[in-house]
Amino acid sequence: MATEEQTGDRTPLDDVMDDIRRELVIRVAKADRDEHREIYDALENE
Repeated sequence: MATEEQTGDRTPLDDVMDDIRRELVIRVAKADRDEHREIYDALENE
């Protein structure tokens, strides 16, 4: 992921964008887990 330089005070928009990014990461991770469930289950059962 690209890094961002802090240039000053955080704005409400920064907070909203962080929430959106967090939600996207959670959704992608869940979709990946669902798509590769057999692999994750096999790793958990080792």
